[in-house]
Amino acid sequence: MTAPAHGTAAPVTAPDVPARDADGENWRGSGPVTQVLVLTRRALWSQFADRRVLVIKLLQPLLLLVVLGQLFGSMVDPGLLPSGVPYMEFLLPALLVTSGIGSAAASGAILSRDMENGMTARLRSLPIALSSVLFARCCADVARACVQMVIMVVCAWALFGYSPPGGVAGTAAAVALAAFVIWALTWVFLALSCWLRSLDAMQSIAGVATFPLMFGSSAFAPVDGMPFWLQLIARANPLSYAVDAARGLCLGTPGAAGLLGALAASAGVAAVGILLAVRGFRRPLVG
Repeated sequence: MTAPAHGTAAPVTAPDVPARDADGENWRGSGPVTQVLVLTRRALWSQFADRRVLVIKLLQPLLLLVVLGQLFGSMVDPGLLPSGVPYMEFLLPALLVTSGIGSAAASGAILSRDMENGMTARLRSLPIALSSVLFARCCADVARACVQMVIMVVCAWALFGYSPPGGVAGTAAAVALAAFVIWALTWVFLALSCWLRSLDAMQSIAGVATFPLMFGSSAFAPVDGMPFWLQLIARANPLSYAVDAARGLCLGTPGAAGLLGALAASAGVAAVGILLAVRGFRRPLVG
């Protein structure tokens, strides 16, 4: 064994001593479900405590409907739309899915901010499973996205006469599908955040990834009306499959193959994202 250099203290590893309560009994902490629920409530409270931020987040669905509905509605050839389908009924299912990209990217940015401001270090000092922090972050942001989607549907119905052939059941199924897709995308951005550990890098990647995913898909215009090179991109874009599946549910023409494909792809993306996020989050904090 080599003796430590003169003037350099040998590293000391603290023993793994369980936390104790006031009576001196070992305290193992709560169960994983309780941990996720408590941390989810904390994340939701931090998002909605500021009323100004709350109003902005709740107004986002209305702005998307008005701006994108009027902009693309005046540009798209009605002959390319499904027979008898107004553009708003074509657009809304796509907005349910694509609006989740921003929510998922924001989830990764919030986690990066928590890593930089010391909140993550405090959570890591508690007797909880580290993965519960990630699951709580994901659950909170998906819950927020679901609220925004409901507001979007209500605004479309009240302001634009949204009444799809699929009815309430089809729209509810599309919202559920969109929530599952958002859940999968959120894990991708959480994984990026856990490995990058930089808010600036996270925001830059989110901005670069959001644009081609949203506009290089079948979300805002029929693929057949796009230039040939853009058709290739849109058909290869995995988001197009989720958009088409949600649109089929709303229009009352669900395709089993497309729906199962969207669910399977989202599940695969989520599985990879969870694995990478948990492994990245367990790395020691530096600085």
